[in-house]
Amino acid sequence: MTRKLLEHYLNLNYRITLYPDVEGGFVAAIQALPGCLTQGETLEETIENIHEARELSIEVTYEAGGTIPLPS
Repeated sequence: MTRKLLEHYLNLNYRITLYPDVEGGFVAAIQALPGCLTQGETLEETIENIHEARELSIEVTYEAGGTIPLPS
């Protein structure tokens, strides 16, 4: 089986969970990507941070030869 290109995985749409942090700001997570979690002071910052975390998670997993979970 041929491995798909990194770009394929980077273009997948993962469900993002956003919720307010008890200490202020917001927290975001992508359940399908283990450890993909971030926070920010505003919704905009949090969304920007989770997209960056998603890309980094996928890139690191891909380069290590790991399996990238598909969105559910």
